Amino acid sequence: MRIVLFISLVALFPLTACGVSAQTQTTVSNSTYRKAADYSRDTRGLSLIVYKDGKVVFEEYHNGHDAETPHLLASGTKSFVGVLLAAAIEDGLIKSFDERVSEVLTEWRSDPRKSRMTYRELLTLTGGLESGPIGRPPSYAAAAGFQSKFEPGTTFEYGPVPFQVFGEALRRKLQPKKECVKDYMERRIFDPIGLKYTRWTMQAGQPNLPSGAYLTAGEWLKFGKLLLNGGKWNGKQIIKKSLLEELTKGSKANPNYGMTFWLNRSGESNAKLAENRGRLGRLLGDREVNTTAISKRGFGDDLPRDIYVAAGAGNQRLYIIPSKNMVVVRQARQARFDDGEFLRLLLGTK
Repeated sequence: MRIVLFISLVALFPLTACGVSAQTQTTVSNSTYRKAADYSRDTRGLSLIVYKDGKVVFEEYHNGHDAETPHLLASGTKSFVGVLLAAAIEDGLIKSFDERVSEVLTEWRSDPRKSRMTYRELLTLTGGLESGPIGRPPSYAAAAGFQSKFEPGTTFEYGPVPFQVFGEALRRKLQPKKECVKDYMERRIFDPIGLKYTRWTMQAGQPNLPSGAYLTAGEWLKFGKLLLNGGKWNGKQIIKKSLLEELTKGSKANPNYGMTFWLNRSGESNAKLAENRGRLGRLLGDREVNTTAISKRGFGDDLPRDIYVAAGAGNQRLYIIPSKNMVVVRQARQARFDDGEFLRLLLGTK
């Protein structure tokens, strides 16, 4: 049973030197998740929720954060796009993951590379498009005008442009129905699970799909629960499980990245990665270019291979671990943070 302790006399209980908030604490000190929580707190973590076997078994807020305060998901936002694609396929807006994007982006048909790109390639980030500047996504229409750099399916390159291209494709698919991308996302995914986002940054009047969502930890957990339960919510199938399963399949160019989710499929990947350093290296907050490290080695050979992760700058994390029947939410500020270290502590393997 989830126990929530509200301490009203905060003045009598000052914050510790590490800044642990006393506002909301739902665990006892001998919890099996204590070490992971301490590691998260000490690496500037803000929230940590562990959901296992159908219930929240651990929840804490650190460094002045609390359960009611939303936080930017940054690139953690991207994983909503994969589920949007699955919903659009189920609804018949898009025929399949392997439909060519040029069927709706008709201006692409004259381009020898872009004309052949599929939605699967677009959202596994292997479509070959210029990826665009991290943190500064173009408008949907402008993204569709970016050039091709590589043959579709051959090279992985991380960046915001493919997600905004998907936004433009979906916008055009919805146009005959007089529904916008924002309304479709809310109607099809958020409303059925009661997910409320606090804010979503916009780009030229459209939701910023690569990095725009602000959610509380508890609201982000709802999305994780939907995924863990194979698209089912309160006994109702919201999105087909078979479609969601496609999102966690890597590509030949990068087996450790699916459609909008980071994976742990291969510890010795021969990922073919475009050189893209600088700000990209800070995306996942590690000591090296972490997108390269995870692309080549995953999160760790000693960790469950079925882990998949929505991840954003500043070490925002939504871990789904089906083999453990577990979802973990972590929100944070930028700091040195190691996913493998955290997961080993969390799962009690260290």
